[in-house]
Amino acid sequence: MAMLEINNLGISFGGLRAVDDFNITIEKGCLYGLIGPNGAGKTTVFNLLTGVYKPSEGIIKLDGKNITGKPTIEINKAGIARTFQNIRLFQKLTVLENVKVGLHNHKKYSTIAGILRLPSYYKVEKEMNEEALELLKVFDLEKEADTLASNLPYGKQRKLEIARALATKPKLLLLDEPAAGMNPNETQELMDTIAFVRKHFDMTILLIEHDMKLVSGICEELTVLNFGRVLCQGKTSEVLNNPEVIKAYLGE
Repeated sequence: MAMLEINNLGISFGGLRAVDDFNITIEKGCLYGLIGPNGAGKTTVFNLLTGVYKPSEGIIKLDGKNITGKPTIEINKAGIARTFQNIRLFQKLTVLENVKVGLHNHKKYSTIAGILRLPSYYKVEKEMNEEALELLKVFDLEKEADTLASNLPYGKQRKLEIARALATKPKLLLLDEPAAGMNPNETQELMDTIAFVRKHFDMTILLIEHDMKLVSGICEELTVLNFGRVLCQGKTSEVLNNPEVIKAYLGE
């Protein structure tokens, strides 16, 4: 069974058809790329998958479960987590606290327990601290656990955002231009991180990216969007050498 299956997905904003008849199937454990020129509709697809927008038509299934049009929190609990092109960390919280925010989907105590600091509160907080630290170790961030997120270097902020997303225990991880703003060394480190996350967490990953070195280096399959419609799909090497894809990026 496919991890993600999308059929005939579409959305319009007024008279603008932002995404039209979008179809994609991603198998469990796959590292899949969604590419296309600026304004092609890639982030709109992510927003449809995560409940930011409700589709005008079409079906979205995650691991066989229909999640079409559900609220963002329900989709996250069902197993989709994402990062953003512009990093959206809680800048005034520590590195550890940022990861703990993601854990709150699965670790809970009552409001009364929190207010009165009952034993159940301390028990859950201890569990979350331990689990968050283990996750930070995976990304070599445990030494910065007490550092404010805003004080991390850019590359480590990217890692922290991925760690926070993984704290929600997703089945599918969406990465929106993770290499944006990175230098070549940071991009290479990011490629290694994404490959490690996939293997270590047995994760299915769908990413949007403009850096073709990263795309060709880690993605097994690609879908190319152009003006909201699928232009091409298939194995990465075949797609990147497709004349229509080259024309969409570079013109006639």
